[in-house]
Amino acid sequence: MSRRVVRQSKFRHVFGQAAKADQAYEDIRVSKVTWDSAFCAVNPKFLAIIVEAGGGGAFIVLPLAKTGRVDKNYPLVTGHTGPVLDIDWCPHNDNVIASASDDTTVMVWQIPDYTPVRNITEPVITLEGHSKRVGILSWHPTARNVLLSAGGDNVIIIWNVGTGEVLLSLDDIHPDVIHSVCWNSNGSLLATTCKDKTLRIIDPRKSQVVAERFAAHEGMRPMRAVFTRLGHIFTTGFTRMSQRELGLWDPNNFEEPVALQEMDTSNGVLLPFYDPDSSIVYLCGKGDSSIRYFEITEEPPFVHYLNTFSSKEPQRGMGFMPKRGLDVSKCEIARFYKLHERKCEPIIMTVPRKSDLFQDDLYPDTPGPEPALEADEWLSGQDAEPVLISLKEGYVPPKHRELRVTKRNILDVRPPASPRRSQSASEAPLSQHTLETLLEEIKALRERVQAQEERITALENMLCELVDGTD
Repeated sequence: MSRRVVRQSKFRHVFGQAAKADQAYEDIRVSKVTWDSAFCAVNPKFLAIIVEAGGGGAFIVLPLAKTGRVDKNYPLVTGHTGPVLDIDWCPHNDNVIASASDDTTVMVWQIPDYTPVRNITEPVITLEGHSKRVGILSWHPTARNVLLSAGGDNVIIIWNVGTGEVLLSLDDIHPDVIHSVCWNSNGSLLATTCKDKTLRIIDPRKSQVVAERFAAHEGMRPMRAVFTRLGHIFTTGFTRMSQRELGLWDPNNFEEPVALQEMDTSNGVLLPFYDPDSSIVYLCGKGDSSIRYFEITEEPPFVHYLNTFSSKEPQRGMGFMPKRGLDVSKCEIARFYKLHERKCEPIIMTVPRKSDLFQDDLYPDTPGPEPALEADEWLSGQDAEPVLISLKEGYVPPKHRELRVTKRNILDVRPPASPRRSQSASEAPLSQHTLETLLEEIKALRERVQAQEERITALENMLCELVDGTD
């Protein structure tokens, strides 16, 4: 009589649990825009959600601790003239978030640690370069201030947010609408999916397709792709019969899939959230009421089904917390922020363990908030793996760090990748344009300082009144 051998894995018993009702965020009017993005972005400090807004696009930013009912007059981030389609937190600064909109622009915002009194309407910088709506954003994983945007004009633009410059524009690679874009772990390659049913691996600095696979999934509905820890590509898509399907591919041999599994006949696009530390991929379908998760390993069948978290309410979107924002004392290995019609509910994934000690097998060193490269270094051809941190003592987010934007002099024609000036350029006098820019910046800074001083005075007066009142 043969015995069935059970696969050994520390993640076999991972289970999901919705947070208690008082830990949810209530009364949030989640956006009803028809767009296949997550509508939610989260980091160890803040939760950001795209919301319904009249006369333009907006999103709300809440400190993680601000659970419960959200005041209907809570300040929003408003600046776009069309609906916001995607938002993404900067991995190297927890107070900086980028937003992409139907109005063809990308805006980068500085979020203060305190709750603002009124709507935030002024972005740190507005990036204009797309001719149609911008629906995808993704920060570079290791280089400071490098942001990717993809638009309905079938163009991918890579920006230096610190200067407002276009570093690279990939405008002749995709013949149709881009459905998803993902960086690999060190930001040297991109995986993209497109309406032409082709999965592409791109070297952005060479503007070159390194490998491609037509009809990785044969259905016409949108496909998604993410890089795995080992450099494979995990994809979700549809069969010709409109069944949802997942695949694992080796970019060095795109002829045959490493794994291909049919799922179900639902029509919602599956958004894959991949955790490289555990090599678990979580699949969240828009309109589904479940999260399915799989472990990707080097042994057949390569993609192992673990479990499904099910609930009653369908999800409108989903936020995925970076590893450094998790509670390691409770063996939490993933946390999702599920969007309902009018609320956001945390869902916690846990590995059951009896010990209260730090579980170092569950928490290898993970990418921290420090960038490994500057934008110019990456553009010149350098690559670096993320700077890792240990979670043993828990993670405390650093204090507010300001994003400084220094717009380059448009009369300065030096190539941006060159780290050194020529002697003649460094000795050249300041141009009239540079002087005007500096004077404008000084004036703007003075106005901001004056506004802050007025705010401090007002708060001190309020404090005095309160003290007088208690006396």
